Parts: sequence; structure tokens; C-alpha cells
Amino acid sequence: MRVVVCIKQVFDPAELKVDPSTRLLVTDGVSRKISDFDKNAIEEAVKLKEKQKAETFVITMGPADAMRALREALAMGIDNAYLLSDPAFENSDTLATARVLAAAIRKIGNVDLVLLAEASMDGYSGMVGPRLAALLNLPQLTYVRNIVSVGDGKIVVERDLEEGYEVVEAKLPAVVTVTKEINEPRFATLPKIMAASKKKVDTWGAAELGLKSEEVGLAGSAIQVMKAEAPVMGRKNVIFQGELPQQVEELVKVLVKEGLLKV
Repeated sequence: MRVVVCIKQVFDPAELKVDPSTRLLVTDGVSRKISDFDKNAIEEAVKLKEKQKAETFVITMGPADAMRALREALAMGIDNAYLLSDPAFENSDTLATARVLAAAIRKIGNVDLVLLAEASMDGYSGMVGPRLAALLNLPQLTYVRNIVSVGDGKIVVERDLEEGYEVVEAKLPAVVTVTKEINEPRFATLPKIMAASKKKVDTWGAAELGLKSEEVGLAGSAIQVMKAEAPVMGRKNVIFQGELPQQVEELVKVLVKEGLLKV
């Protein structure tokens, strides 16, 4: 059994700041890390490796420093890693990103299961998994909170719903996106971190993946992000004066007017 995990390196949200004059995010000097949700997908792959002797792969699309994210995944127990890096990939939206990931999965070959997080910590669109499944023409199982069983050419999972869950079965190969509740990711030990630093990690660009320039980057994207800025948060600072009964009466009127209270 061959399992591929797709991960993303993101800015650490704890270090992000906002420029008060422009309301834009300040990313200079902010460290990057594996998106927290992706670690749950990595953990599921490692569990399949331990239970069913699956061969595991991790791929990520990003700049050269995304190699650190791959090394961490290797230290958590993944067998093989590939960095998908090319200037042509810059400014890719979820569609162009899915194209790159799909090309890499085809190049790895004979993949039985593709695991992703339900969404990334930065964009949180939840679209890469479904787009990837469509491009690979595979069944998609989204928001999976538990993988019940994998074997005999099929997978059975529990999908998280707003007020419960459903049990779904699909044929393999398949694409699965997992929720944070599915497991508790393990920490990499020092010996495994040292061993991971010595493993070979191949880098594939557009040429190695057989992708044309118009299929990736801005040219291959359906959506273009013009600007990302933080919203202005403020209070109305309404002050009520007079005796307490009068203040309460005025407060009720304001709440009703704002649609926050029905009378």
C-alpha cells in the first residue's frame, strides 16, 4: 500500500502582525512551519505504515525553505519526501496548486491513498483536496474524523457533520481530507530528527512534472488575490446618561435598533 500526504508550509500565525497604517499583514522575519492541521494527516499516514506496512510519501509545493517542513514530516515517520519548487509555481491558487500536486502523485505512481488536512491554516479554503480528487478522477472523502478500515480495495471512514457523523465507504485509490479531531500528532524524537536530516529529498519543478507554464502560477489560476488586509475593529462607545431606569430604556432601544434584541 502506498500513501501520499500533501502538506503546506505556512507563516506562524502567532508571529504575524498588522501594519496599523495599511492594515496589511507584516510577514518580514516571520518564521514558517507545517500547517498544524497537516500534522494530523501525517500522523494518519504513519499509523497506516505501522499497522499495514504502508509505504509513505510526503509532498509540498513551495520555496526552497519548505524543505524544513519535509524534514519534520520525515522525522515523524514518513518514508519519502519530495519538494515541488519552481518560480513558475508562484502565485498559484488552489486549482493551480492541485495541478502541481496531481502531477507529482502521478509521477510517484501506484498510489492507493492521498491524505490532506481539511484546510490549511492560512487560506482555509478547503478546496485543494476536492480539486485534487477531481483532477485525479478519484473518490473524495472530506472532513474525515476517523478512518475505520483500509483494505481489500476499499476504505471506510466516519465523516464529520454539523450535528453528527456518517459512515462512508469508497473504493481505493481515494483522496481523504482529515479533521483535527482524528488524532493527536506525535512529536519527533531527536534520533529521528537526526536521521531525517540525512535522508535524500528530491526537488521537482514544472519540467520534471510535465507541466506547462500556462497550467501553473498566476496563468493557471482561476482566482487572483488582489490584497489581504486585517479588518478594522472598533467599538461604538455609546454612553447612556441619566437615572438608571432611563439608561436601561435607552439601551433597549439601541439594541432593538441594531437588531440585537427583539421585543
